[in-house]
Amino acid sequence: MSTAADNRLASLLAEYHDLEAQMGDPALHADPAQAKRVGRRYAELTPVAKTAVEIASAKDDLETAAELAGEDAEFAEEAERLRKTIPELESKLAELMIPRDPDDSKDVIIEIKAGAGGEESGLFAGDLMRMYLRYFERRGWAVETLEMVPTDLGGIKDSSIAVRTKGAPEGGNGVWSRMKFEGGVHRVQRVPVTESQGRVHTSAAAVVVMPEAEEVDVELNMNDVRVDVYRSSGPGGQSVNTTDSAVRLTHEPTGIVVTSQNEKSQLQNKEAALRVLRARLLAKQQEEADAAAGEARRSQVRTADRSERIRTYNFPQNRLTDHRIGFTAYNLDHVMEGELDEVLDALATADRAERMAGGDDKH
Repeated sequence: MSTAADNRLASLLAEYHDLEAQMGDPALHADPAQAKRVGRRYAELTPVAKTAVEIASAKDDLETAAELAGEDAEFAEEAERLRKTIPELESKLAELMIPRDPDDSKDVIIEIKAGAGGEESGLFAGDLMRMYLRYFERRGWAVETLEMVPTDLGGIKDSSIAVRTKGAPEGGNGVWSRMKFEGGVHRVQRVPVTESQGRVHTSAAAVVVMPEAEEVDVELNMNDVRVDVYRSSGPGGQSVNTTDSAVRLTHEPTGIVVTSQNEKSQLQNKEAALRVLRARLLAKQQEEADAAAGEARRSQVRTADRSERIRTYNFPQNRLTDHRIGFTAYNLDHVMEGELDEVLDALATADRAERMAGGDDKH
């Protein structure tokens, strides 16, 4: 490794050992939020520390085997094996040390909204939600519904869900590390159930993915937030509650508006809306920081433009196309059942290659 890489490794290992000491201090666990942050960062650095130990051990073993190789053929074979293994471990360590997205360990809030295309768009938004829920189930992630506004035909007009890992994410790879690529406009081409002539229509739904903000991530002054309450409504606008339990929050400095009516309790709806508001404010701060840093800071894979069409789901041809990386697969039926790993792996690989080339040094 270069001197810069050696220095970075030394810095990461020092941080790892400091975190290890903190986790052994009972005082840390008196502050659950801080304990969670320390645990996540420790999990993120554990693969780096383990691989560094494996390399040091392999080098020691190689030195011993090389000394004894002249006396015993087995040691000669072991030395040869280690000479091949060490570069592989060093390559693995170099990849683990690539500057990563500091939000990778975080949980997320996902919003799915119907777009252009009338009822068909709402039905497609509902299909996207089911696709993601099946994927989350496969991953063993926990899902909490914050907002769900249905359409008359059983689709989704507007929705917000919180998705989290159970416990500290392995290797610091939380929900954000996988789902951050899903934000943007998803386009569908199919024959809608509302179409009597059998013609293929095109419609769209918007997906927004945000890292869930902890209170320390965002400075939120409640004096800047206007709180309105109203009676919640369902499909067609009919009232589904006899009390004013729905909540609308307006963050006056930014104009961000968040509504929540999923719970029967006004307090629960307010808490859900605050979680979404914090996430939106954090996302806005990050977008502004990226814009100020210039194009070099932005990932080509994870688009910051929420109006950009990122993917097309063509049902007649059973085809899924991700336009950012030119990925095409003819297994749309499986994708809609939650088998998303193939496309997400391709996006992660493209993002990692970009980071290795120095395109997004955020850590």
